[in-house]
Amino acid sequence: MQEPSIELPLDVAATRPILEQVANKWAVLILSVLCAEPSRFNDLRRRLDGITHKALADALKKLERNGLVSRRLLATQPVGVEYAITPLGASLREPFAALYNWALHNNVELATAQARFDSRRNEACAGSPSS
Repeated sequence: MQEPSIELPLDVAATRPILEQVANKWAVLILSVLCAEPSRFNDLRRRLDGITHKALADALKKLERNGLVSRRLLATQPVGVEYAITPLGASLREPFAALYNWALHNNVELATAQARFDSRRNEACAGSPSS
């Protein structure tokens, strides 16, 4: 089976705006969580360790604007909001799963490469004369 390839030349003008919306770290993680089941705002925030209230609210608005997430008001006291993935958002499940699994599989190798780079950089800085 042949690996999928990216068509060249790259159509950066057409793809960059879309990738900027869906390929940032929070969008990928939010959509990955919502692929499993709809969630309320605070449930999402608890599951996404490290995200701020503002970052989550901003990301959800962008995802909703792009048709990847739907927002539904719940008749609760106080009023609640539930977010769910749309069919368009669900179409990202396979590529996001591949990216997530790649990150899990290669995290040690990436950390090793980063440490090696940092070490070389620190050695070069230590060896250069001070101004």
